[in-house]
Amino acid sequence: MSQKSEQAIAIFSNGYNCSQSVFSVFASDFGMSRDLSLRLTGPMGAGIARRQETCGAVTGAILALGLKYGKGENGTDDDKKRAFEKANQLMSLFEAQCGSTNCLHLLDGNCMNTEEGAAKIAAADMFNTRCTNYVQTAVELVEQLMEE
Repeated sequence: MSQKSEQAIAIFSNGYNCSQSVFSVFASDFGMSRDLSLRLTGPMGAGIARRQETCGAVTGAILALGLKYGKGENGTDDDKKRAFEKANQLMSLFEAQCGSTNCLHLLDGNCMNTEEGAAKIAAADMFNTRCTNYVQTAVELVEQLMEE
């Protein structure tokens, strides 16, 4: 397990969501404060605004890749293309390792916004047994893609 993935899991274990946990460990590498990174990615957790769509670990990872590869004010179309390529690679690798990039699917179809779904997620301790794995996987994939 990498140092950044250990940090991300610790952040997740301290009550921050999956997107915050992944993105925040990369933010300072690009001059962004931890506080700003946590606020920026707050609404992205639990599959974007608790809608259980794209996994927050994946969205946080894509945002981290955007810090390195995204097209900025002085960027080029090649930067834009490379950012899309890296994001697509990340999504493909995450899906291959975890089975999906969709939060609802990753939690066996249990909707965290219903009493029944929340109870099943809690009974299976999915946030600790699954989501920490998704956070770790996303961080390590970002590290891998940034090294290439």
